[in-house]
Parts: sequence; structure tokens; C-alpha cells
Amino acid sequence: MATRVLPPALLPVLLLLLLPLSARVNVAAGEEFPRDGRVIDLDESNFEAALGAIDFLFVDFYAPWCGHCKRLAPELDEAAPVLAGLSEPIVVAKVNADKYRKLGSKYGVDGFPTLMLFIHGVPIEYTGSRKADQLVRNLKKFVAPDVSTLESDTAIKNFVENAGTSFPMFLGFGVNESLIAEYGRKYKKRAWFAVAKDFSEDIMAAYEFDKVPALVAIHPKYKEQSLFYGPFEGNFLEDFVRQSLLPLVVPINTETLKMLNDDERKVVLTIVEDDSDENSTQLVQVLRSAASANRDLVFGYVGIKQWDEFVETFDVPKSSQLPKLLVWDRNEEYELVEGSERLEEGDQASQISQFLEGYRAGRTTKKKVSGPSFMGFLNSLVSLNSLYILIFVIALLVVMVYFAGQDDTPQPRRIHEE
Repeated sequence: MATRVLPPALLPVLLLLLLPLSARVNVAAGEEFPRDGRVIDLDESNFEAALGAIDFLFVDFYAPWCGHCKRLAPELDEAAPVLAGLSEPIVVAKVNADKYRKLGSKYGVDGFPTLMLFIHGVPIEYTGSRKADQLVRNLKKFVAPDVSTLESDTAIKNFVENAGTSFPMFLGFGVNESLIAEYGRKYKKRAWFAVAKDFSEDIMAAYEFDKVPALVAIHPKYKEQSLFYGPFEGNFLEDFVRQSLLPLVVPINTETLKMLNDDERKVVLTIVEDDSDENSTQLVQVLRSAASANRDLVFGYVGIKQWDEFVETFDVPKSSQLPKLLVWDRNEEYELVEGSERLEEGDQASQISQFLEGYRAGRTTKKKVSGPSFMGFLNSLVSLNSLYILIFVIALLVVMVYFAGQDDTPQPRRIHEE
């Protein structure tokens, strides 16, 4: 029987097919991509190769003339080595999308900078903080499992420590992972989820539960913790998770206002003079007790000193007697409770209870906000930088027209000497 010999010309093809996909991409691209924490430059010639070679690729689509891009660059330089050292390494890259416009257009880049995390080649636009430390924390969340499985007390402690304080976390004790897997996927960008398979009585004492199954919601940033014993079916579980994504009492600012966009509850808004002074801190503690007993409402507070523009939309000038209470529908309307418009000195807990009783009984006066609606505020936050850029461009055009006009002024005729 004759032996067939593979033609020499086909040997390179066979070797190429036997290589792993990532290696094949790099061979095709003719280069290796560094994974040592440097920010790498990509363009149209090697971008697709990078997607094939790198599981988690964070890309800055920038323009050299963009001021925001220039300020972002050192933050990325600082974050890149930390991201490269994660258990699931993230490589940071940049693309000059002003030069390589076809590549930018392919991924929907219509402004600078545009940040995207490619997970196994699939793009997810990143719109979170651009500060190095926050960027690291946020991206760690993107590449983490939807639900982590913890097998010991040590694993629980390490999980909580590594999660940091930027996101709330949900720890299930004696909870079947399948029960919270859906919410781990749905709220992946907003919270950490884990189930503990084995734990001691010390852990039960630390997280203040005495039976299982139990789901503990923790807000490290606000030092808050709440407990859910079930039922774990129907809407009960999702209601608890959704409501616990926010702290019991929310400080209203540009960041938390965006978070309210995903919550359908009305907001019991407390307006104070200065949200950082001692009186406001004590009032927040009282509001927490009320919020815990009224989870169908969001409780928030804002200082007129910190955000007077927002406060004035509720017809509360700086000369008003504060604190003041109202219920806001998160859009264009708010309600004042008759006889409970403001908190007096004394037993503020009783006054808040009276306010809530009046609201639920319908003893309210409805009013319209005098400024932007909720979405108007969100849009104003997004478009503020665009407004600054527009003003700058107009000013630049005015200067250019002015100097162009100077060039048109008659010049004295020059006499040529023989």
C-alpha cells in the first residue's frame, strides 16, 4: 500500500491550523501585544488582532486635540499596570480615532474620548468615572463573575475586602446560586453578588443573621447593612435587591441623581442648609430609621449650600427656613404635606412620621418644579461639557474673523526704488 506524503507547501498551513486562535491572530498580525501594564497603541492594521489575542481589552478612542483626552491619558497610565495585575488581566489600549475614523465609526465612536471594554471581542461602552482608582474598581466589576462562590470564612473576608466600597454587595448564606444568578447578570454593573457555601457562627454574628437561607445587602461606603430571609420567589427577592441598590438615605448629587434613573419609587427629599454639618448628619440617622420602615419610597437629602441650583427648582430660596420636606416624583411634580412643610427643633422622628402619615393620607398640595425635570437635569449634566466646548469654538471663530478683518485693512503703497 502506497504511503501518501503531505506536499511541503501545505506544511505551514497545517501548523497554522494547529496553533491556538490567539497565537494565530498574533502570527497574522506579525506582532505580540505587551501585557506588562503599558498602554498600547492600536490602529486599523492590528486592532482586530488585538481583539482576538486579548480576552479583556479596554480601549480609549481619542483625538490628539481633545482636552478631555489629554487629561485622561495620565489616569490610564496609572490604571494600566494595576489592571494588568488582576486575576483576570485587563489590557489598556488607545486608538487615534480622529486619524483612523473608519475604525472609530465601526464601533459607533461619535465623541472624544469614547471608552470601551471588549470582553472576548464584544464591546461594552464605559461611561463611569475616569479617575484611575475608580476606573480600576469599576472595571474589576465588569470582568468579575456574575455570582462568586465562597467556600470558607477566609474566602468571604477576601471577597468583601477586594470588592472595595464603590458598589453595594449581596451575600447569600445558604442561598441556592440559581436563585440570584438572574440578578447577578441583570445588575452586574451596579453590585457584587456572591453565595457562601460554608461559613462559621462567627460569620453569622458578623453579618447579623441567625438562620438560613439569608441574603445580606451591604453598602460599605455608607456603613449600611440590611437582611432578607425570603420569600425567595415571585417579586419579593427582586424588590429587595432593586431597593437595596441604593443606600437607605441617598445624598443627592450629580452621580446619585443618575442612579435614581433606574428606580421607579418616589423620593422623600429633605432639603438642609449644609449637608455636611453636624445637624444634618444627625438628621440623616433619623431619616435612616424612617427609610427602613418605608422601603416603597427613596429617602434623599441635599444641601442648599452644595447644590442651590437643584434646590431652587422646588421654590426653596436660600432665605428659606430649613430643613424642609417634600415628596418628588423624580420628574416634573412634587408634593408638600399640609402642616409638615418643614422640620422644627425637637423630636424630628415624630415630625417625619407625621409627614409620612399626611402623605399617605393624601393631605398634600401638588406643585410643578420651576426648573428642569429629572431628565432635564440628567441631560444638563451630560451636555454641560458640550456647552463649554461650543462656547470655546464660537469665541475662537470670533477671534479668527476679527484678525481676518485686520488683514483686509488698506496698506500704504510701497514705492519701489529703482
